[in-house]
Amino acid sequence: MPITDLFAFNKLSLCKTSNLLLLVLLVGCANPPIKPGDNSIAVQTNLPPTSIQPSKQLNPTVGAYHASALTGDYAAYPALKQFIEDMSQKHGFKREYLYGLFSQAKRKQWTLDYLAKSDQGLKGKPAKGGWTRYRSQFLDDHHVNGGIAFWQKYSSALQRAQQQYGVPPEYILGIIAVETGFGANVGNHRILDALTTLGFDYQRRGEYFRSELENFLIMTNNESIDPAKPVGSFAGAMGLGQFMPSSFLKWAVDHNGDGRRDLWNPEDAIGSVANYFAQHGWQAGKPVVSPTRGYLSGVENLEPGIDQQYSLSTLQQAGVTPVSHCPCDYPLRLLLLRHDHNDEYLLGHPNFVTISRYNHSTYYVMAVHELAQAFKNSSNTLAKK
Repeated sequence: MPITDLFAFNKLSLCKTSNLLLLVLLVGCANPPIKPGDNSIAVQTNLPPTSIQPSKQLNPTVGAYHASALTGDYAAYPALKQFIEDMSQKHGFKREYLYGLFSQAKRKQWTLDYLAKSDQGLKGKPAKGGWTRYRSQFLDDHHVNGGIAFWQKYSSALQRAQQQYGVPPEYILGIIAVETGFGANVGNHRILDALTTLGFDYQRRGEYFRSELENFLIMTNNESIDPAKPVGSFAGAMGLGQFMPSSFLKWAVDHNGDGRRDLWNPEDAIGSVANYFAQHGWQAGKPVVSPTRGYLSGVENLEPGIDQQYSLSTLQQAGVTPVSHCPCDYPLRLLLLRHDHNDEYLLGHPNFVTISRYNHSTYYVMAVHELAQAFKNSSNTLAKK
């Protein structure tokens, strides 16, 4: 969770071999196969080290790992040995079990090289045409048709999610579409390798990833999963919605009622994304963005983006006027979309901010929103036939 709260880096957002669109302009946290257009790295990560939830009763037989000493790629890492000691003391994991498990962990140099380049490209304002290029990665027949097919197949799960969490199906679909193309690109990196590499070899965010590794071991223990088996993005995001382990522990749900939380299961992914939105302030029936008109020179003095808040009167004084009446007695975001031939300003409402908790990128949120509208329009058209 998120994505997904999912790495800007902006969420390093983390992730997905699709959880990570490549760099382009803004941050977008999806983890589809790496695509040009995104500085983000993973779902749900622009956060401080997460609080660790206590593990349930330990199940040391999952994977049956055992070794008297640490070997392999990380044999000479005192920090990992200390991590194992901490896991033993804090959560009761047997040292021999963790020695056996981490002796199989592989150091992923490709990941470290990629992130080094990404860090260098995080600065700078969006370039002209950036939104046009980013949008084209998602707003196409492949994604829209895939979304409608997914909606039809899992209509019951989507309807239950809307009833329980107040989140419309189209926005749940928008997240899953951008993150993994409805499960086609959940990633092929072992989570154990990804989080160990980033936790002990990536200095800029090592503390964060060590906490995620801790959460991952708790998660796999609680869910009786062999910790060497799950695969996901190169930053450790998992499942159709690309949740990091901390997001899994906080917001993943058993939406199909089989007694397990499994983000690789479409129904559990649907419920978990909806729960993530609900827990981050989704307001049922409220807008996400509003179009504007009439820009005066004053708009150039305002900083666009998710992190800046403005009253409606301040925006109007700068020449930014909603196309429709806006009873907006709450802070708004001024959003800048850079097309090939013009710039466009929109107003972002609280629901826009809620989606951005999944990935802290204006372009990412707009891709989710526009896909959601496309899914809804297509679904309505099919219903009338």
